[in-house]
Amino acid sequence: MTLPLLLRWTLAGLLASVLLACATPPLPEPDGSTAPGVLQGSDTSLRLPDAAASVPALLRGNSRWQPVAWTELPGFEGDKLFEAWNAWLKSCERPGPVFAPLCPEVRRLSIGTEAEQRQWLLERLQPYRVEPLQGGAVVGLLTAYFEPELQARRLPGAGFEVPLYQLPANLKARQPWFSRQEIDSVGMAQEALRGREIVYLNDPVQAMVLQIQGSGRIRVTEPDGSTRLIRLAYAGHNGHPYQSIGRWLLDQGELRDASWPGIQAWLQRNPQRVNELLWRNPRVVFFKEEALGDLDAAFGPKGAQGVPLTPGRSIAVDPQSIPYGTPVWLASPGPQIALQRLVLAQDTGSAIRGAVRADYFAGWGESAGELAGRLKQPLRLWVLWPKSPH
Repeated sequence: MTLPLLLRWTLAGLLASVLLACATPPLPEPDGSTAPGVLQGSDTSLRLPDAAASVPALLRGNSRWQPVAWTELPGFEGDKLFEAWNAWLKSCERPGPVFAPLCPEVRRLSIGTEAEQRQWLLERLQPYRVEPLQGGAVVGLLTAYFEPELQARRLPGAGFEVPLYQLPANLKARQPWFSRQEIDSVGMAQEALRGREIVYLNDPVQAMVLQIQGSGRIRVTEPDGSTRLIRLAYAGHNGHPYQSIGRWLLDQGELRDASWPGIQAWLQRNPQRVNELLWRNPRVVFFKEEALGDLDAAFGPKGAQGVPLTPGRSIAVDPQSIPYGTPVWLASPGPQIALQRLVLAQDTGSAIRGAVRADYFAGWGESAGELAGRLKQPLRLWVLWPKSPH
């Protein structure tokens, strides 16, 4: 059984309520300069089915899907579809009932040309623009998340004193356990976690980042001095609500820039207040250790769909708006990265709510973390849904 919610609050999602209130420039609307049924800049022999007018809109949870012509999808012909196909193959390991019948064709096309893949999309799928159910702006918010890469030791020492824990034996579902501050300071909590340590980090802030992201790649030094790469995957949490440390800093007037780089700068200026800040978030995430072989290392952790995430091609969505395993066309211009590409809805998170809302899996390591810490851009989404049989 897959994990229900990875509860993966992204670094950008630390302040989702703040970001959602920020004004974002609208995406340009189609200018109408492209002839119906022909992609701008394309070989004119590639003509797109344009029967959207005869297709009814669909309601899905908190969203409305409005059928559109393929010409509305920005950059459709320029995408490297084979990259998205890798993510689609993963979704086909656990497909839902709607897309399961297409998976044999998806697998067969994994060795096809991009032209064949694109033509298959045109023939088999209908694009729908995702809109809020109650109307309003079709432009939403894109943030990003990543998988941290950290150094750790199996035993404490040499500055590595911050433990990451397995689930405690006496943790009960839906009942609050000890808070973060209590775990750090109350003997009863520490006794309950004795022997549950998996590894030790050298930085409590890194430990919280790992808990916020929900998983991480850990280069662990064993007692005999050898090192190996493992993954710490989400196993559960202590039942306390997540509280944004960035929001607290804003409310206290400590910061005006509540991006993760801004929070890091504040911590460098106030090292004596690290615990004060971290204890503002009472939620603690517990982990399970997983081996990380060469094949596993080419993908991210498993998302809520139960399949490994693909960097740059997996997104987290609100499953009340877009079902897991759905191919989605994503368009997002902005100062951090410009995206017009096919992605797969394979994950969710506590901060990902609403029809036009997505979290972009950036991958792992320092560059992915830098993108995840800063990304907040306008977003438009189109789901690609199987055509109804005639």
